[in-house]
Amino acid sequence: MSEFTRRDFLGISGLAVAGVTSGCASSGAMQGGAQDGVPLGGSVGGSPARGAASSGAAPDLIITNARVLTQDDSQPRAEAFAVKDGRFIAVGTSRDVRNLAASGRTEVLDAGDATVVPGFIDAHSHPSGAGLNALKNVNTNLGSIARIQEALRERASTTPHGAWIIGYMYDDTKQAEGRPLNRRDLDAVSTRHPIVVGHRGGHTGVYNSKAFELAGVTVRTPDPFGGHFFRENGELTGKVAERARAVFEIPNEVTPKDRAAGIAAICREMNATGLTSVHQAGTSRADFTAYQDAREAGDLTLRTYCMARGGAYPALRDAGVRTGLGDGLLRVGPVKFAADGSASERTMAMSTPYAGRPDDFGILTMTQDEIHEVVEDAHRAGWQVAIHANGDVTIDMVLNAYERVQRMWPRADPRHRIEHCSLVNPELLRRIAAGNYIPAPFYTYAHYHGEKWIEYGEDKMEWMFAHRSFLDHGIPVAPASDHSPGPYEPLMAIQSMVTRKDFSGRVWGPSQRISVDQALKVCTMNGAYASFEESDKGSITSGKLADFVLLERDPHDVEPDRIKEIPVLRTALGGRTVYLA
Repeated sequence: MSEFTRRDFLGISGLAVAGVTSGCASSGAMQGGAQDGVPLGGSVGGSPARGAASSGAAPDLIITNARVLTQDDSQPRAEAFAVKDGRFIAVGTSRDVRNLAASGRTEVLDAGDATVVPGFIDAHSHPSGAGLNALKNVNTNLGSIARIQEALRERASTTPHGAWIIGYMYDDTKQAEGRPLNRRDLDAVSTRHPIVVGHRGGHTGVYNSKAFELAGVTVRTPDPFGGHFFRENGELTGKVAERARAVFEIPNEVTPKDRAAGIAAICREMNATGLTSVHQAGTSRADFTAYQDAREAGDLTLRTYCMARGGAYPALRDAGVRTGLGDGLLRVGPVKFAADGSASERTMAMSTPYAGRPDDFGILTMTQDEIHEVVEDAHRAGWQVAIHANGDVTIDMVLNAYERVQRMWPRADPRHRIEHCSLVNPELLRRIAAGNYIPAPFYTYAHYHGEKWIEYGEDKMEWMFAHRSFLDHGIPVAPASDHSPGPYEPLMAIQSMVTRKDFSGRVWGPSQRISVDQALKVCTMNGAYASFEESDKGSITSGKLADFVLLERDPHDVEPDRIKEIPVLRTALGGRTVYLA
């Protein structure tokens, strides 16, 4: 286990006292409650909690004098709670919970009227890739083409000729020059190194002439199915989308140690924003190993639900593995596929064209037959299925496959997922609700990527990232950043869902606004539901895992446009401090 200072464990913190082994308490069964022998006390003031204390089950930790927003409908607000062996054992008033303390055995923390919420959950993210990029590649989230070139030149100066230079976190609409990066910009950096600058959205990249030369791609090279080489005025622009990127052979020079270090780094960053659980979208064999390595080193401080990549899935299936294998810290999730393009990169497949581009309907990366095939295989093998589908055309295709397998081989509550599920309509909403399928739309996009929505138009934006419509249809919409494509900060997400305002103050899709309470529920209980863990986390409820966050202010009490500015004071996983401001 990693070293923690005395400050983390004793009176100054008061949050790191619960007995958590290797970073967490073990979880209950897939859809069950606490099953690790921890007493499941009721609300404070009743005999179960007091009886637990008197019988030797005194809490390890008590938090008092807090505004506890429990996300438990049976007890929405509280002042205090107690933690034993990494789980909540009592929730209620400060006086009643304080009475459970045992002298010398219970650490008591006065929260000073800070707001406490359950640990936030990001139900679609790419933490392993984000952490690894930060360690190995060139961050091009710099705000101008000139600064991107400068950063790439610096890397080129220490890179042997012929070796790849890789940039990440590029955003085509956020450059000071007012235009996107192109091939000539990268050629000005080097023509002796192949260079790629990947868009933070993950579906396109910009390549230099050396990279095209090595791949044998010219302006006359035909587009493959599901991919596109962008051209203007009879030349390659350098931009390449989706499956067309597969022609570039970039050596993999990443070690297992690099991957584990990347996970440790991103855990620290995400914990600092209040995240305690993530769903890793697209987990490779190397990623599974890296997560286990990080866990063994005591560096895995995010409960991780691993969506297996299509390439990793067959070996898991053939070994008898199914969704749900694991424990409260590391668990196998669904198998994940991708069927169309990107919302932020404007390549998702839609039934109507992009604004100003009457012939551009986006890109499909799977056929209907391919979707049917993979869904049937995984569904019949007992797996949850998650398919990336942004546009309305693609969502319809995914629903066709889900409905087909449920007709032919019905399963009770498979909770198949639609990752992103960006552009919906009333008929799609009806079908999603009828099948109890789980959409995971981007939760920071309305705010962060506002300048891109011009290419969709105001009418489409009333049906994109449709949190209000999902909730109105009784659909347990999941919280999703898709980081790196979108920021992962949960407080930014809450602000984005509540205001639908971008950085400039422009509102996109006001009909899709939801309340602070609803946004909090999306980021906690709905996230737990998407992984079948609603009985074990997502609310501050007796018996559940003691994952919680202290905020300096209550999101209800600040201007909605400033919710993202609320400081996170502490983040606790199983009662143990993993971030302290």
